[in-house]
Amino acid sequence: MGHHIIDEVKQEKFIFSGRVKFIPILLIVLGAILAGVGTMQVRDNWDNVPQTEEHATDVDSHDTHAGEGHGDHHQTLSHEAEEAHAAPHEEAHSGHTEVTWMTRVWANLLMNSYYFWLFAVGALFFIAVNYVANAGWAVMLKRIMEAQTAYLFVGSIILFLVIYFGAEYNYHHWIPYFDSEIAGNTKSPDFDAILESKHWLLNKGAIFGFVPFVLIIWYGIRFKLRRNSLAEDETKGLSMFKNSTKWSAFFIFFFAFSFSALSWLIIMSIDAHWYSTMFSVYNFAIAFVTSLSVMMLILQYLKSKGYMEMVSDDVIHDLGKFMFAFCIFWGYIFLSQWLLIWYTNLPEETIYFDARLTSQFKPLFFINLFMCFLAPFLVLMMRGAKRNTLVLLTAAAVILVGHWVDMYLLIMPGTVGVKAGIGMLEIGTTMAFAGLFSFTVLYSLSRANLYPVNHPYILESANHDVGP
Repeated sequence: MGHHIIDEVKQEKFIFSGRVKFIPILLIVLGAILAGVGTMQVRDNWDNVPQTEEHATDVDSHDTHAGEGHGDHHQTLSHEAEEAHAAPHEEAHSGHTEVTWMTRVWANLLMNSYYFWLFAVGALFFIAVNYVANAGWAVMLKRIMEAQTAYLFVGSIILFLVIYFGAEYNYHHWIPYFDSEIAGNTKSPDFDAILESKHWLLNKGAIFGFVPFVLIIWYGIRFKLRRNSLAEDETKGLSMFKNSTKWSAFFIFFFAFSFSALSWLIIMSIDAHWYSTMFSVYNFAIAFVTSLSVMMLILQYLKSKGYMEMVSDDVIHDLGKFMFAFCIFWGYIFLSQWLLIWYTNLPEETIYFDARLTSQFKPLFFINLFMCFLAPFLVLMMRGAKRNTLVLLTAAAVILVGHWVDMYLLIMPGTVGVKAGIGMLEIGTTMAFAGLFSFTVLYSLSRANLYPVNHPYILESANHDVGP
């Protein structure tokens, strides 16, 4: 089908009316109430939640085998040490914090603060990539990306506060250990050789110093890119575009290293004895595909309200192709990590999947695979699906729910263990974060034109054509 050639993109602004504000505020309020009621339920029923011996002996049981063929720093631990490091739900002992109902509360806060923060991180990365690649097709969507990155400010603050105040609950495998007299004492029966070997990374200086340092740098770059973008609306020329390209190139370089370190410190350190060389790429795959899915939901919402009508089906088609591609990418990284760990069969690696294929986590493990890869792959592989609004909305929703389950599996087995669950606490916390994220994004959208009208590639994006 031919296209009418667009030679001018007119200004258009989103009105953040009281009626529109009502929904995210309602989500925040209802979510907070549900989370509060759920917290009371968890507190009152905590002692009645059963533990399974099978799982208790599985989690971190590699400690007893860590020394077999892996050098001095993987020496065999005593029987007492095995019990000390067995499972996150076991009773407290010297150098470790007991898992309580508050652990589940802080784990939920960490899960949702990190998950919604990834939506902003992925969008910021996409903006930078489009600048560096001189890509023109997505310029019409640029203000949606910028609105998503607006959450980076409040999201980073919440994430760091959760990390700081919930540290002894979420990182109870290593923070209490290094705060105790056991650390460095090789004569102690609770001495943990594996944790000691990771002390260069697992320390308070890294998680309480390096994490906020990176968050500040990222937001500073986001602030610069946003300011250049708004200035470009008022000033024609290429000066803002060239400056943004330079900042984007620096961000991508810095992001490659800093995001890896952040994913290790914030998430992988929850299972302190485990490691994966592909973990940071896995987290990036989650961040990027979910940010694209959020972008699709925002775009379709705006179009349903009569905004952004100049965004063609071809642009939507390519955004759908990106969602499809990075669903495959996530599946590829998941399979690669799984095969590497399965093939080498090292206890300190296999224990991660072993903990997630036992007890109540096993069904979620396969639901995760279905929702994050199989379902969107089978649906979005068809060309027509990437031009069908209902299909795209459904695919985006499935991807986002699927990766919420993905994030649940990353965090809950290592923090709460078999006492984890999905109830009003989990649902309410997610609703509250969804409301806060939505309010922040919609407010940001209302603060600028929906199209960057003086961007050098705006007409290329407006006339984008993927062919018949």
